[in-house]
Amino acid sequence: MIDNARITQALHARIDAIDATEWNALMPNDNPFVAHAFLSTLEHTGCIRSDLGWQSAHLTLHEDETLVAAAPCYVKYNSHGEFVFDHAWAHAYAQHGEAYYPKLLVASPYSPVTGPRLLAKSAHWRAQLLETLVSSASQLDVSSAHVNFHAPHETEAFDDAWCMREDVQYIWRNPGDWRSFEDYLAGMDSKHRKNVRQERKKLAAAGVQFRWVQGHDAEAIDCQRMYERYIGTFDLYGNTPALTASFFRDIVTRMPEQTAFCFASLGKDVIAAAFYMQSSSTLYGRYWGSTHDLPGLHFETCYYQGIEHCLRTGRATFEPGAGGVHKIARGFLPEVTRSHHWIKSPNFRRAIQKWCDEERSGTARHIAALMQRSPFNK
Repeated sequence: MIDNARITQALHARIDAIDATEWNALMPNDNPFVAHAFLSTLEHTGCIRSDLGWQSAHLTLHEDETLVAAAPCYVKYNSHGEFVFDHAWAHAYAQHGEAYYPKLLVASPYSPVTGPRLLAKSAHWRAQLLETLVSSASQLDVSSAHVNFHAPHETEAFDDAWCMREDVQYIWRNPGDWRSFEDYLAGMDSKHRKNVRQERKKLAAAGVQFRWVQGHDAEAIDCQRMYERYIGTFDLYGNTPALTASFFRDIVTRMPEQTAFCFASLGKDVIAAAFYMQSSSTLYGRYWGSTHDLPGLHFETCYYQGIEHCLRTGRATFEPGAGGVHKIARGFLPEVTRSHHWIKSPNFRRAIQKWCDEERSGTARHIAALMQRSPFNK
């Protein structure tokens, strides 16, 4: 319990109600997805709104006037844009005549990216933040609280009241001696190396050219093209796009060093575009879209161009997004992602804990099996 009269806790309906400098000072690194500017841009450009199932409720702890802990927190009315899939849990609640939604979520919206979630000055304040998150969930009368894609070092903050889940993502990491794309290919076995070269050769032969635009150089037409390609992907699959045209315009202005577009052109036509974000050490592939169905266009725009960008800029890690076992053949190897879940109902908690334990027990075996498909196994 927080029993010090100097400690105050609050839930904020807008991130802009929290001082940006104080918020960012709690971040242990420059991961862009919990930066104040990113969360603020999502809110004021209409990406966080009730009809999409998101209601901001950012959690803060102050000691006197000093912000000592905070978390990007949302009341959720669905599971859209989370990428830690709990639809089976919601279905089980419904079968028993109970409501799973709303729930409380600590996450970076629409961003299945591992990073800090429990921003705190120390491990002590991180533990206090989790305690406050649980009490807030009880006060709000929600079914549960969830912390998605948290950083590995934050795992120790969770006690046995929280159920842990593990999943797999595919990450490219430079072992330290790759200086060029050919160095990266040289690490592969001959079959995979040949396949990558053939994919790139066919696209080059078709006359497709690529251009990177950093956020600080992006013009209005670049942002509009990215938005059009982005919504084209969602239209193709019948999904609802969450990001707005104004998001792309504003994010490159507010985070000019941490945003970039990669455009693919055929003649005068921009036929594909990918939106990237980056920290000092890591490139993050976010969204892409195309107007042409050319063999290898997706792999080049979203993977090979990103790898070349990392090699060119000295970034050692490339996280291209969720899903996609096909990424292994391109040198993106499986790694564990983590989330923790507090369930208010004791009965549901026991059932979900068992479910999570069984799911997690197979993760290591699954990764070991996937690693057998690594292109770097010579």
